[in-house]
Amino acid sequence: MRRHIVEVVENGKFSHGSKVLELESALAAYTGAAHVIGVNSGTDALVLLLRACGLRPGDEVVVPAFSFIASASSVVLAGGRPVFADVEPDGYGLDPGSVAAVAGPRARFVMPVHLFHHLADMTGLGEVARGLGLTVVEDSAEAIGMRYDGVHAGLLGAGGVLSFFPTKTLGALGDAGAVVTNDPDVAEAVGALRHHGRFGRTIDNFPGIATTTGLVGVNSKMDDVQAAVLLAKLGRLEEDIRRRAVLAERYAEALAGVPGVRKLPSVVTRRGSVRGVFYVYVVEVDRRDELAAHLAGLGVGTETYYPVPMHLQPCFADLGHRPGDFPHAEAACRRTLALPLYPDLPPGDVDRVCDAIRSFYLGRRA
Repeated sequence: MRRHIVEVVENGKFSHGSKVLELESALAAYTGAAHVIGVNSGTDALVLLLRACGLRPGDEVVVPAFSFIASASSVVLAGGRPVFADVEPDGYGLDPGSVAAVAGPRARFVMPVHLFHHLADMTGLGEVARGLGLTVVEDSAEAIGMRYDGVHAGLLGAGGVLSFFPTKTLGALGDAGAVVTNDPDVAEAVGALRHHGRFGRTIDNFPGIATTTGLVGVNSKMDDVQAAVLLAKLGRLEEDIRRRAVLAERYAEALAGVPGVRKLPSVVTRRGSVRGVFYVYVVEVDRRDELAAHLAGLGVGTETYYPVPMHLQPCFADLGHRPGDFPHAEAACRRTLALPLYPDLPPGDVDRVCDAIRSFYLGRRA
């Protein structure tokens, strides 16, 4: 990592420079994407991807009711209108049947979100999208390393995104993100939009200087220091993914059959071959908030994803949704809890977490 950062300092180009270009090339090789465009966050990546794919003011985008708020707020920031759909109870991906039910005449896009450790049903969603004439854009912010029939997440439609928020499977030391796509027109538009709509690039030894402003864009360039960190960590990404899988299996073995633990994460086999990646380890449990407090009292940190479904968030009150509209999403919001998971987590700590969960439900001391 030090070598990459020293190169940034010595080069003197700290944003949108040669280290970002090097990272984009490395990510293209890893994912198989024809084009990778680095930006300053996963949220910006979603906004710019939607704009580059032709979203027009008022266009509707079908998104899951169970996801991080950026999945829907990015639609609004890009000028569109989110339309919520329910998720499948296993894997938490968009339910193709629900998409077909809610998509109206103004719907132009569908945005599956690949959550936690699992890809959405891209075969079923692709069939619905083709039938309704919808463009598929993927919120694959959590999905680096995930593949569907050998194709990396984000490359199963018009394009996708990656987030490099510090806690992600591949994390920077601050915010950073990228758009991945095989469409050269989408790539060119995103590349311009991230740099105030300017076509070309202002780095040494790169053909073309950004002098033409063809679009009204934003300042969403990736910092070279973040690219340097990501380049260093990319070399051990597959080992980190393997380690996460080992720890997830240890959780699964220890928590199987524990009363109160309703559901453990698993890879759902559909019509495609899915390679999941354990970004986080999310279980469904009874008395979720009480369990989280119990674990916190024992020094175990957890995370709740997500306590309020998107269709019931105050910022989307104008859409007129009520409790009960999307029951699977609402059930997930009541029950899901993320347990500690990161590559350097000692196996003994996994055992202690599981002992604490058993003590909560079985009334024994941890």
